[in-house]
Amino acid sequence: MSSFQPAANPSIAPAQAERVPGRAHVLVIGNEKGGSGKSTTALHIAVSLMRDGASVATLDLDARQATLGRYIENRVAYARRKGLDLPVPTHAAVTASTLPDRVEAEADEQARFEAALEPPLLSADFVLIDTPGSDTHLSRLAHMWADTLLTPLNDSFIDLDLLARVDPDTLKVVRPSVYAEAVWKQRQVRAVQGGRPVDWVVMRNRLSSLAARNKRDMGTVLEALAKRIGFRTTTGLSERVIYRELFLNGLTLLDLTRGGSGPSLTLSHVAARQEVRDLVASLNLPPPVPAAPPAAPATQEAIAEQQAAG
Repeated sequence: MSSFQPAANPSIAPAQAERVPGRAHVLVIGNEKGGSGKSTTALHIAVSLMRDGASVATLDLDARQATLGRYIENRVAYARRKGLDLPVPTHAAVTASTLPDRVEAEADEQARFEAALEPPLLSADFVLIDTPGSDTHLSRLAHMWADTLLTPLNDSFIDLDLLARVDPDTLKVVRPSVYAEAVWKQRQVRAVQGGRPVDWVVMRNRLSSLAARNKRDMGTVLEALAKRIGFRTTTGLSERVIYRELFLNGLTLLDLTRGGSGPSLTLSHVAARQEVRDLVASLNLPPPVPAAPPAAPATQEAIAEQQAAG
C-alpha cells in the first residue's frame, strides 16, 4: 500500500505569486520522463522573460545529456554568425558526483548545486532549473528550491502514469504514482524547513488540435487528480515541427521576425508564438524588481547650499 498522503495545504495559486525579497524566483521544470519538452519549454520561457526586461539565469542538472546547455550554445553561435543581438540567459551546468559512497556523493552534489545556484539567486530576477528525466539526487534538491514547479506532460496516458494509476474502465484515479509522491515528499521537506508553498503547475504539452477522445479523457483525469494532490493545469505547446527545427540554431519562436536580418516569421508560426506567451502568462510569475531610478544630478545651487551648510 502506498504511503502517499495529500499535502496539508496544497499549493494552488490563482493569484500572482509573491517574490521573495532579495532573491530570484526559482522556476523548476521537472518530470521524471524524458521527451516531455522540458528544455524547449525552459528556453522559450527564459527568452520571453528576458524580452520583458527580466534578468534570467538557467541551470542544467542533466549535464550528461545537456540538452538545454546545447540549446544555449547553439543560440550563442547563431547570434555570432549572423551578427544578431539575441537575449541569452546566464547558464551553468551541475554534474553528478562520481564518488562511490552514496552519502559522500550526495553531499558533494549538494555543495555543487548550491555553489551554482547562489550567484544567480542573489543577482537575477529568475532562475530556471532544467532537471533530468529520471529520479536523481540533484533533481530532488532542485524541487526543494522551487517557488514554481512546472511539469510538462505529453498528452498521453503513458506520461500520465508517472502522476497517477488510472482505472482503464472508469478513468478513476486509483492512487498517485511515483513522481506525484516524490513531489509531495519534497514539498513536505520544504515546509518543515520553513519554505513557502510550491505553486505546482502541470502543463499539457504537445496537444493535438483534434477533439480526440484521448484528449478529453486526459482532461477529465487531470482535473480529478489536480484536486486530490494539489496542482493546477495549463496548456503548453502544441505538436509542431518548428520547435524541433529551431534547436539547431538555438532559436525560439519569440526570435522570429517579419522582415529584418533575423529569421523570418510566417503566418503558420504566429499561433505557436501566442502559445508561448499564453503559457508564460498562465504561470503567474512575479514581475522583476524594478531598477532603482538614477540619482538626479546635483545642481550648482544645491552644491553651494551643501558647502555653506558644511
